[in-house]
Amino acid sequence: MAPMTVRGTHNPLDVLFIGGSGIISSASVARAVARGHRVTVLNRGRSTTRPLPDEVETLVADVTDDAAVDAALGGREFDVVAQFRAFSPEHVARDVARFLGRTGQYVFISSASAYQTPPSRLPVTESTPLRNPFWQYSRDKIACEDVLVRAHREHGFPATIVRPSHTYDRTLIPTTGGWTDVARMRAGRPVVVHGDGTSLWTLTHTEDFAVGFVGLLGHPLAAGDTFQIMGTHAPTWDQVYTWLAHAAGVDEPELVHVASETIARVLPGVGPGLLGDKAHSMVFDCSKLRALVPEFGTTITYDEAAFEQVAWYDARPEAQRVDAELDAGFDRLVEHARSL
Repeated sequence: MAPMTVRGTHNPLDVLFIGGSGIISSASVARAVARGHRVTVLNRGRSTTRPLPDEVETLVADVTDDAAVDAALGGREFDVVAQFRAFSPEHVARDVARFLGRTGQYVFISSASAYQTPPSRLPVTESTPLRNPFWQYSRDKIACEDVLVRAHREHGFPATIVRPSHTYDRTLIPTTGGWTDVARMRAGRPVVVHGDGTSLWTLTHTEDFAVGFVGLLGHPLAAGDTFQIMGTHAPTWDQVYTWLAHAAGVDEPELVHVASETIARVLPGVGPGLLGDKAHSMVFDCSKLRALVPEFGTTITYDEAAFEQVAWYDARPEAQRVDAELDAGFDRLVEHARSL
């Protein structure tokens, strides 16, 4: 069967979201429904944090179980398949085999961490080289992209690659310690900020991301191409921690600056994501996306969103989990910094 033709951007689409209840995907599902698309979500059906809109059809399967996915989908075809839960080239290759001839567009969620790290020049664009020697997650995303580029060249597979940066919702506090940092600041204890706190970091609210993402679904110029989706809001890390403190009712947080390499050595669990992503200034040029989706832009900034996050956690004591290992590691890092 030949690949289906993607419909016009103003007509309703049959869209399959693989995933759909996560930090990045949930707002995109809601926006797709609001735009009148017929949305089906395939996932394990376990999320209660981000419930799906009533209009969504749900299919339940573990996305890593090929037989379960095939049984759930049957022989169905979709105008768009949006894959949020693939992290290995083998998984993407199976998707290519599964959806070739059954969809007019396959949208793969890659990552801005796949870009050259640290970047040789800013702003980052879609043509910035892909190379991350620090983080296996990023290298796997690059390998996934390679599969799709090859499938498009050799078989015309209608892949669209999307690279988001740090996308958050009310549940995802962007600092290294998350809620542990909030608890430390409220207790009058110092928090650890990597580097000197002045590097720039692009933060994108999931609702803003959704505008760009849903705008690409079914767009006749999007298949076979790559787009980064992130806003223009790029505060320093000192600003991020300070805004979070103010939202938590702390007027003057104590920020202790520690070299990223030292943090990675003391807390190896956060090392790859820190050295391979957050430690470097990252700002982006999204003019390529805005040419296709002119309504895309930054409408929510973190100085506002931090209050939404703290309020969400304050209303849910069960979510206020302090990571004892991180907490102890932060104490060691503070002691080290003060001894210099």
